[in-house]
Amino acid sequence: HRWLPWTHRYRWPLSTLGTIMRDSIIEVPGIDIPAVTDWLESNVDGAVGPFRFEVIAGGHSNLTFKVTGSDGNRLVLRRPPLGHVLASAHDMGREHRILAGLQSSAVPVPPVKGYCDDLDVNGAPFYVMGFVDGHVLRDRAAAEAALVDESTRANASRSLVDTMAAIHAVDLDAAGLSELGRHEGYIERQLKRWYGQWNQGKTRELAAVDRVYEGLMSCVPEQGPATIVHGDYRLDNCMVGDDGEVVAVLDWEICTLGDPLADVGLLQVYWNGPDDAEGAWSGSATSAPGFWNRPQLAERYAEVSGRDLSQLDFYVAFAFWKLACIIEGVYSRYLGGALGDRPPAELAPFKLQVEQAAASAERYLEALR
Repeated sequence: HRWLPWTHRYRWPLSTLGTIMRDSIIEVPGIDIPAVTDWLESNVDGAVGPFRFEVIAGGHSNLTFKVTGSDGNRLVLRRPPLGHVLASAHDMGREHRILAGLQSSAVPVPPVKGYCDDLDVNGAPFYVMGFVDGHVLRDRAAAEAALVDESTRANASRSLVDTMAAIHAVDLDAAGLSELGRHEGYIERQLKRWYGQWNQGKTRELAAVDRVYEGLMSCVPEQGPATIVHGDYRLDNCMVGDDGEVVAVLDWEICTLGDPLADVGLLQVYWNGPDDAEGAWSGSATSAPGFWNRPQLAERYAEVSGRDLSQLDFYVAFAFWKLACIIEGVYSRYLGGALGDRPPAELAPFKLQVEQAAASAERYLEALR
């Protein structure tokens, strides 16, 4: 099981969940095989059953299944997590709307094939996309195996930044996404929201979190026109081809409108280039030779977007601080038994990550001052 702190997801082994053909006695949790099969054949062009369903990702985040038809054609089905009352974070209609709006943009996204809001079909809304061939790089070994030389890894670095700039350049009206969220006060709203979450779920006092909150609130940069903000933009939330080009941006579930530099700051937090000083997270795929370092990412983004990054330290501090608040909430729930009866010592790495992220946030805030 691999913990991804931003979206709190787990990857379930396929041996646990299994694969299924219609009429098999084995079940796939989250899929009503006969009803979904009928819906796919009736609503998705070229879909021919029976289908095999395989879990790509699952857990507390939205569930993703690879769907293979009897003719070998592949689709991807996405639905809310099991046992979760549908909320904005798991709004399939909203996620489908974002992807549909981006179909004709410069942002590489999977082709949208259909959306079902009829709860009688599968107990929860879901949408279907075309399958995209590519690599999701979660660790250094995968990066070195998929991107075989340094020039290809350098190209992946450039493409990741250029794709982020393309997201921020989307014409909201043309994409039908101008009403996706509020256009003003994004950073202030985020600070208040996550500080409220911190105070509600904190397991102990951590003065650095309070100091950074006050410091960030006192020096919020002037925010320009709102753009799409992906909210979780990083290498392993994209798929890349053998040449390193980004072929699809994934995981749009917390996308909204706001300050695009929030995505830039977050990418700096998750990125550890070959020559970067160690950040809050280690073992990054981007530590392999050939990947760019953080300053190169920032320079490229400023070049292609035309945006001023003189306040980048603010957004990096904000990203680290927000991460500390999120992980503390996860740590609190785990201490409360969300993972079963685990001894506190086993959960200590979560506590340490919170403290590391808060310390990093304070360091960047001090640098800004």
